[in-house]
Amino acid sequence: MTEMTETAAGWLAPEELESIRGRMPILYVDAVPVRVDESGVVTHVGLLLRIGADGTVSRALVSGRVLYQERVRDALLRHLEKDLGPVALPRIPASPQPFTVAEYFPAPEVTPYHDPRQHAVSLAYIVPVAGDCRPRQDALDLVWFTPEEAASPLVQQEMTGGHGVLLRQALAHVGRLP
Repeated sequence: MTEMTETAAGWLAPEELESIRGRMPILYVDAVPVRVDESGVVTHVGLLLRIGADGTVSRALVSGRVLYQERVRDALLRHLEKDLGPVALPRIPASPQPFTVAEYFPAPEVTPYHDPRQHAVSLAYIVPVAGDCRPRQDALDLVWFTPEEAASPLVQQEMTGGHGVLLRQALAHVGRLP
């Protein structure tokens, strides 16, 4: 009798993921959802409001793992739909190019990006969305900020794990860092 192995889903059991996180970097995508005007200028940035495992409330970007045998573009679409809803209408090019690569480390002093669970490498994208965005899954809310508001000390202090740094890099990349 042949043993059946599940390969389509690409998910790992929690104990497998924990074991792998302790031994090698995991690939992630980070997405900065934006609204643009008719000339393509970023007018607003969407930030999620989340409750962490420890009960703290913070603002965050769309973020998540790339699954085994999943294209980066498909991972971006999956996480954007998961966090912003099925009618967010993200505009991702056929061959997306990240604006930066962020390395998250368990030790907070290595880079500005910190994830106490693991060493993760994240490809970061700025993604225009045109549809109706409604937070789903573990997000409490989605708030649209102007670039000036998003870069403000008040909003930046609400972001954890280096997402504030990543957001400022995204705003600088599109020429909207105040």
